[in-house]
Amino acid sequence: MVHRVPIRSADELVMARRSAQLAADVLAMIEPHVVPGVSTEVLDSLAHDHIVNVQGAIPANLGYHGYPKTILTSVNHVVCHGIPAPDKLLKAGDIVNIDVAVLKDGWFGDTSRMFCVGMPSTLARRLVDTTYEALLAGIRQVRPGATLGDVGHAIQSVAHREHFSVVREYCGHGIGQIYHDEPNVLHYGQRGQGLQLEAGMVFTIEPMLNAGKRETRQLADGWTVVTKDRSLSAQWEHMVAVTDQGCEVLTAWPGGTGAYPAV
Repeated sequence: MVHRVPIRSADELVMARRSAQLAADVLAMIEPHVVPGVSTEVLDSLAHDHIVNVQGAIPANLGYHGYPKTILTSVNHVVCHGIPAPDKLLKAGDIVNIDVAVLKDGWFGDTSRMFCVGMPSTLARRLVDTTYEALLAGIRQVRPGATLGDVGHAIQSVAHREHFSVVREYCGHGIGQIYHDEPNVLHYGQRGQGLQLEAGMVFTIEPMLNAGKRETRQLADGWTVVTKDRSLSAQWEHMVAVTDQGCEVLTAWPGGTGAYPAV
């Protein structure tokens, strides 16, 4: 059964944009705390307190399908869904993806970004930067009349240029009043294939690239996903809306993109 992708009104986009900005604000808040020696549990507590006490919102991940924490912290060879823990201490040279989702007045916001702890290796830095470049390449394809295949093809083209692989088991998704909605947004594909985009569609683009092979496996905790070959993995995620003119990044970083290129 094919479910129609929701087309959002201007008023609905206001709500989606607000929740998206709250999610982006959490990552901006947490950035100074991502330092050697901090536990991912501490980062989780900071995020929870900020969402609840400062934003007056709901941590959307907490309790979602039984997930026990507010954020997901995926370090080095962890692809996604890493669970914060008091004994998981970040160390110099680590790379970590922090993924956060908030719920405000019935609307979800979802975003993630990479953080480098201290000075990463040359390979780790290249993987992080290439994954960001791949995200931007996908976002730049978003416009009415384009297809999701255009988005996926742009992402995989950047990844393969650097001899990195694209994780296929996990994808972006529609989002709004439902956390994971239609459509599924694959990070690989062929130009001109897949869903044709229309103004008012809202979804995430969140490519995961591995330095080694693309295969993954899930650990016994039922959440943590790692690379099978234990190679490094990186992910960035933005929530976007298709507009009449092209695309709006709803989870734009409050402080700007800094050393990273703007969309």
